[in-house]
Amino acid sequence: MPGTGLWRTKSIEQSIRDTDEPGSRLRRNLSAWDLTVFGVAVVVGAGIFTLTARTAGDYAGPSVPVAFVMAAIACGLAALCYAEFASTVPVAGSAYTFSYATFGEFVAWIIGWDLILELAVGAAAVSKGWSAYLQTVLGYLFGDDAKTVIDLGGGFQIDWGALIVVLALITLLVLGTKLSSRFSMVVTGIKVAVVLFVIVFGFFYIKSANYTPFIPPGKTAGGGGETGVDASLFSVLAGGSSSSFGVFGLLAAASVVFFAFIGFDIVATTAEETRNPQKSVPRGIFGSLAIVTVLYVAVSLVVVGMTPYTDLATSAGDGSHKTLATAFSANGVNWAANLISVGALIGLTTVVMVLMLGQIRIIFAMSRDGLMPRSLAKTSERGTPKRATIVVGTLVAVGATFFPAEKLEEMVNVGTLFAFILVSAGVLVLRRTRPDLPRVFKVKGVWVIAPVAILICLWLMLNLTVLTWLRFIVWMAVGVVVYFAYGRRNSLLGKRVSGEQAVPAEVPES
Repeated sequence: MPGTGLWRTKSIEQSIRDTDEPGSRLRRNLSAWDLTVFGVAVVVGAGIFTLTARTAGDYAGPSVPVAFVMAAIACGLAALCYAEFASTVPVAGSAYTFSYATFGEFVAWIIGWDLILELAVGAAAVSKGWSAYLQTVLGYLFGDDAKTVIDLGGGFQIDWGALIVVLALITLLVLGTKLSSRFSMVVTGIKVAVVLFVIVFGFFYIKSANYTPFIPPGKTAGGGGETGVDASLFSVLAGGSSSSFGVFGLLAAASVVFFAFIGFDIVATTAEETRNPQKSVPRGIFGSLAIVTVLYVAVSLVVVGMTPYTDLATSAGDGSHKTLATAFSANGVNWAANLISVGALIGLTTVVMVLMLGQIRIIFAMSRDGLMPRSLAKTSERGTPKRATIVVGTLVAVGATFFPAEKLEEMVNVGTLFAFILVSAGVLVLRRTRPDLPRVFKVKGVWVIAPVAILICLWLMLNLTVLTWLRFIVWMAVGVVVYFAYGRRNSLLGKRVSGEQAVPAEVPES
């Protein structure tokens, strides 16, 4: 039975039938290789070019590679659950669709609203990073006067660099997912080459003394450590005074660098556009996750070996962050630092694109179910959700152009971890409620792996800051209001259950 009210579930069969609904049918033309490229394209970017150095300087010191391994383990366990779900329910929407089939409509809405936070804020944050690197590159060409941010006074700024990249990528996404994949493949090849350059060339500048102490002693409140709402929730609950360095710092670092891994789950959002989703989606998820984990650990080992971690800390004066280029500049290899900046600019382009791609598919799935305006589920003659693409692009462009980027990474992390918890729990629920479903990919030992994944994700969430938790709670509260004001009344599943509508109506033209 589908259930009633807040807990009504949408059957797997109905979700699959909806993929052939006239007017909102996506084109199936992606392969396992395309999905792997998307995964690597979104994951190798912001984290490796911006988070690696800063996390070492502010949180973990030389132990930052351990933080990446911890985050990768959490992602790997969740990836197993994503792969089983995606091979069983090959429908756009990822965690939103999975939750609709297991926990019911209200939880599905909550996770969909949560994914909006993860992907839209993530795209805006990375767009700001792209603009910062563009300013660096323009500085090489035209001097320090070249700026991508126009200060209008009164604390109001316009980031035209972020605006340009968002508008260009939205145009590309409207033209087609396959074309976007080809563009992503070329750009991803370039940025992986830059990352390999960092690893190989930087190896010759490693000094063993820089790895000591591997876990620096934790800072106290009087020693400049983060406290109050800026400290991790776990350190506050455990009586710790700071989440800078020490064990608390390493745990906080794992939660921060988790931002570097977000994106592999976006592979699951493209299941409906994949030729053989039952096999291709798991391969795309695991392939991309394996590649980026190796790259992240290798890069972080090189960076902290090249430069004392104290030189990678955020500047106390202007709050400027250190990057990979900082490590090379500190060793007098400025030309290499310039090359890395150009590579980062190119690499962040596909991160923004794939984050928006995932966001668009989430909104498309929610709109097709009536929880958002149905017109957003209308597809163009190219088989892409053009209207949803334009709406998402507009929102991301406004956020990236006019709003500051501080703390956005942690806001993305808390949303991602929450989604991972629900997907891991949902796999267990579906094993109980629908053991009859064919599962091309099936997690062995799921009754151990899924609970462990849930516990690890909860652990990482506890190591995010108190302020991040407060913002997350406010965002989710707003989502509850929107659901009861609009989503619940317009739900197609609700209309079917009440007998108002036996079959899905075509997506309206306007």
